[in-house]
Amino acid sequence: MGHGVVRALAGGAVALGASGLLGGCGALGGDSAQVCTDTKKAFQQYMTQVKSVPAAEPARWRQATEQLAGRLDALAKEAGDDELKKALTTEAGQLRAAAPAVGTGDVAQLDAVMREAPARIGKAC
Repeated sequence: MGHGVVRALAGGAVALGASGLLGGCGALGGDSAQVCTDTKKAFQQYMTQVKSVPAAEPARWRQATEQLAGRLDALAKEAGDDELKKALTTEAGQLRAAAPAVGTGDVAQLDAVMREAPARIGKAC
């Protein structure tokens, strides 16, 4: 599992950075700008957390993925922009759907989620 997950996360991080999500918050103001900043931090914390989990412990990967989904749901509630709320809610749902497979060592769905995150969140931010 280790190499697949690392590739999925690395690919997702590169795509998130290219989208601007990890580089800035776009033109949104007020609460939404802070939500974009906090979303960036949530993804960075997730990346740090899962990189420290041994590949032989997929249940911990699942837990981290579910925690990120919960954090994105909470951020969606704080967003003042409807497009951003929708993007964060969609991303949280996708992560929740991928979590059970990640917990068994299958990262294919997580890889797809991480590739699609920039389009959903980066555009909204």
